[in-house]
Amino acid sequence: MDLDTMRARVRTDLRDPSAERWDDDTLDRHIERALGELSLAAPREVTATLTTTAGSRDLDLSALAGVIAIDGVEFPVGQYPPAFVPFAIWGDTLTLEVDGAPLEGEEVHVRYSAAHALDAEGTTVPDALHDLVATGAAAYAAIEWASYATNRINVGGDDVWRRYLAWGQDRLASFSRALAKHGRERRLKSRRLYVASAAAVGRR
Repeated sequence: MDLDTMRARVRTDLRDPSAERWDDDTLDRHIERALGELSLAAPREVTATLTTTAGSRDLDLSALAGVIAIDGVEFPVGQYPPAFVPFAIWGDTLTLEVDGAPLEGEEVHVRYSAAHALDAEGTTVPDALHDLVATGAAAYAAIEWASYATNRINVGGDDVWRRYLAWGQDRLASFSRALAKHGRERRLKSRRLYVASAAAVGRR
């Protein structure tokens, strides 16, 4: 799935294959909005390996792309069960809240939620969620067009905007319900996986 394919899918849903009502830029904007909302409910799950500086509990997060939230910090790495520790975030700096300052070059695994990407090269959205992005984008496009078309002369009849509005609102409701479901599932998963380890906090 790439952006062109997603745009074509949205056009199919809107029954606008020849771009009579929506140009590409407009649809891309609605796709981006739907993708952003999906990213908040069901983001990518990424693990980055950072290394410590001797005597410092601070780690630089500026190289991590599309960060939505830091979900867990594992330090030291390689233990079973994983040793998740408390941490604080200020700007692009993550501070390990451990008793002793790390040594030079120790690995820290930062597990974080990241925004999805969708461009000409492809997407990070799982296959099972492609239709959901299309649903949200089509809903936003239909509702915006209905608002614009109100009190204007429209090919297809004076009430065509009402049909688009009702259709868009129905699709938006489905989109919102699906996002809420994924959001609940993710919160439950995060609570289960990323509980700080008391042993790791006081290991030094």
